[in-house]
Amino acid sequence: MLRKKLEILFLTIILLALSILGYNYYRSYSFKHNPLPNSYLKRIAAKEQDVLAHMQKNFGFQVQFPIIITDKIPGRLYGLSSYENGRITILLNKKVMQESMNYMIDSVIPHEYAHALLFYLHKNSSEKAGHSKLWRHTCQKFGGKDCRQYVDQQEIILSKLPFKVK
Repeated sequence: MLRKKLEILFLTIILLALSILGYNYYRSYSFKHNPLPNSYLKRIAAKEQDVLAHMQKNFGFQVQFPIIITDKIPGRLYGLSSYENGRITILLNKKVMQESMNYMIDSVIPHEYAHALLFYLHKNSSEKAGHSKLWRHTCQKFGGKDCRQYVDQQEIILSKLPFKVK
């Protein structure tokens, strides 16, 4: 009798786990193969307006750069600013947005806008491959919460926990 109950419990747990895996796979597949949800687009647009307001306040002018969301960026690169043939573009990696949208909004958009503005002003230097003191200062003036060269994956994971880790 006890053995039968344990078998049923075990099968229930397996079915529940498979259901959760199937649901997560479906969500990931849907996100990858469909346009970004409007809620994401609205958050990106709102952050861009916030960065532009910071630019106006701190630099006395605004320059808006096209933001392109793509799944063509390789690996775990969150975003990049491109200066090609006199055209400056900000690219954001769609593949990492679903799992770290808050980081994209709070850090990546100001980060890339700082690069774009320095391209625009022709103030790039080879120091730290574009992550100079001037870039960091510009990123902070745009309201960037994390003006570092590389993403801290552990920090992103810990920020998703429902409790604080010390």
